[in-house]
Amino acid sequence: MAASRALAALLAVAILVLVSSSVPRVMAGDPSPLQDFCVADMMTPVFVNGFVCKNPTLVTANDFFRAGLNVPGKLNAQGSAVTLVSVLQLAGLNTLGISLARIDFGPNGQNPPHTHPRATEILTVVKGQLLVGFVTSNQQDGRNLLFTKQLVEGDVFVFPQGLIHFQANNGPNPALAIAALSSQNPGTITIANAVFGSTPPISDLILAKAFMTEKDTVDWIQSQFAPAMSSNSSMGGGGNYTGGGGGYYPGMRKKP
Repeated sequence: MAASRALAALLAVAILVLVSSSVPRVMAGDPSPLQDFCVADMMTPVFVNGFVCKNPTLVTANDFFRAGLNVPGKLNAQGSAVTLVSVLQLAGLNTLGISLARIDFGPNGQNPPHTHPRATEILTVVKGQLLVGFVTSNQQDGRNLLFTKQLVEGDVFVFPQGLIHFQANNGPNPALAIAALSSQNPGTITIANAVFGSTPPISDLILAKAFMTEKDTVDWIQSQFAPAMSSNSSMGGGGNYTGGGGGYYPGMRKKP
């Protein structure tokens, strides 16, 4: 009897494995459209995951059009400018799971380490040269692996979703790249700005311990940052930020 139960359990496990291997795996990402298009209605007071659809009878060709990507962006203090075309700039992208960006680089300019929490990015160099790379998540041995490549005109490189990555113009002339992203609203977390320029600031005691440095060093770095505000777009990093600070945990009484 015991042998029969064991055999039945073994068969049940085998059937479960067989069935699960034949079922398509669910992948996280932007929701698929359930109609031809769903132009974002930016005027509605209703909040949903994404944007409410505009009445299709009111949709025009201009809802799928945006001009100006031929114009270089104004370089920030990092020497780069990101001109993003997401659903926030082009309402017709709503539910289509894609966006685009033009990235301009001055000589020695960079798009500093950042992540896109909702998108994979594929980039091609249109002009000049770029040193690009991304860092993996924490590996089992505790390391984070860096994958980096020198790119020239016509080269393509992909940055996996959510991983820290960067692009730097290590050439003597301006550079230009075009990037496509697998989300209508990819989001950006610029690492330095998020860590040292958050509102309110992260305690310098926490950061000093995390970065294995002195509190005064953290205070100085935080003083170079303020809440991330850039005249370019929400995708790129950098900027000439001032302000910041820290020194205490939230709710901690300050020393006299």
